[in-house]
Amino acid sequence: MPPSDASLPHAVNRPADSPLPAAVLWDMDGTLVDTEPAWMAAEVALVAEFGGVWTDEDSLRMIGMPLLTAAGILRAHGVDLPEDAIVERLVASVVAAVGRDLVWQPGARELLGAVRDAGIPCALVTMSYRNLAEAVVGQAPPGTFDLLVTGDEVTHGKPHPEPYLRAADLLGVDITRCVAVEDSPPGVASALASGARTLGVQHIARVEAQPGLSRAGSLAQIGLDDLRALVRGDVLDLLEDPAA
Repeated sequence: MPPSDASLPHAVNRPADSPLPAAVLWDMDGTLVDTEPAWMAAEVALVAEFGGVWTDEDSLRMIGMPLLTAAGILRAHGVDLPEDAIVERLVASVVAAVGRDLVWQPGARELLGAVRDAGIPCALVTMSYRNLAEAVVGQAPPGTFDLLVTGDEVTHGKPHPEPYLRAADLLGVDITRCVAVEDSPPGVASALASGARTLGVQHIARVEAQPGLSRAGSLAQIGLDDLRALVRGDVLDLLEDPAA
């Protein structure tokens, strides 16, 4: 049986109509930590090894994808390896990069700390595999995350809602009272489809306006009052639109 809120580390008993989220569900790459350059460099190196060419547009298309899907695209660009082997090569390269220098996104550590100090459970919901997720979590303060849902442990990756639904189920909370924080189109689609209140944070891929999606230019713009607003059903738009 999934754990109740009260059984989770740092959780507090709150009434059902509490204005705080039941949980915050965090994407990892590009949202909490700036690993996208490491992924892109790994892709470029792997394609070049097999005599191919990999463009910035190719890299942008890969952001937020399940890794086996991404591996299929790399195979189509000439990487003559089984998809599992491609994923293994990519993940090993990024794990090594994280070990050398992990860059947290602006405001990420501060917001994580505020959320945990408020007693709100947290899950990391990422399409990266567990060994990479654990390498990142290992550099966060102990107890920051109650659980991890990783790309090698779900049947359907983002943009399918399964990863977020699984996180809420494991935490024992109502997904519609959770806030999901994302930066990529597949991740945003996954979070919205799950029923979570969704915040898209601009990084490399453009976060396009759409119904029900809140947007911000940085986690440094977000505080507990904003998370309360999202749970109430407010839609926030703190991302300046260049077309405006």
